[in-house]
Amino acid sequence: MMLEKLQVKMTSFEQDRTIRVYLPECYNQSNNRYPVLYMHDGQNVFRDEDAVRGVSLGLENYLNENGAEIIVVAIDLNPAGEERINEYCPWINGELSEKILGYASPSGGRGGEYLDFIVNELKPLIDNKYRTIENHTSMAGISLGGLISTYAACRYPHIFKRIAAISPGYYRNQEEIENLLTNSDLSAIEKFYIDFGTKEVGEDEESNQMFLALTNGVYEILKSRITDLNYQIIEDAEHSYLFFRKRMPEMLSFLFSDMEKGL
Repeated sequence: MMLEKLQVKMTSFEQDRTIRVYLPECYNQSNNRYPVLYMHDGQNVFRDEDAVRGVSLGLENYLNENGAEIIVVAIDLNPAGEERINEYCPWINGELSEKILGYASPSGGRGGEYLDFIVNELKPLIDNKYRTIENHTSMAGISLGGLISTYAACRYPHIFKRIAAISPGYYRNQEEIENLLTNSDLSAIEKFYIDFGTKEVGEDEESNQMFLALTNGVYEILKSRITDLNYQIIEDAEHSYLFFRKRMPEMLSFLFSDMEKGL
């Protein structure tokens, strides 16, 4: 059983949160230390039976089958109301978001606190409890999880040196994240992966083009600032876990391409 569940106190949110920790199969047979990948929407990362809509990224099986020597720490989302949006959006949803949604959303604005929880409470606990390589830490997220992961690259580039944003939902904080990326020192970022599907919103061609253009906008800022940047536009891919899970091999093999045991 290489998947452990922890209850960890989130001080500023005044609650405990379920954290799922994947340990490589070789963990108990060696004294090695391992890189750590932090992921959001933790229920949806490892097993279908835990996933919100019954389809996960299937990461537990994939990592086992490939003998991956990494630790994955998946932070469960808060399913109450708009709390996922509040936690994964660093800013209250902006003007572009209002235009796209058709209404002004007061959600968002607690992404900084959520990220500080990971840095100041969760990471020290994980580094203390498991044999981690403390300075080899990555972060990956899907949709709004991609937004908060991109924000992490700006706020803590010396901690989260490798970033993946899968079908990122930048639009809720588009103006602010572009501004922050433009004005941040990203020289410590070693690798950055972004992907986006051409049918994220199904058959609505106009919306698909608009969302793709927003992601391209972030890519245009990053391409002159990140040396090792991998941007994939996935033909006919929709905004669902059936499509996200297919991209895990490429994302992981890119983030951890320097490891002896490839992913």
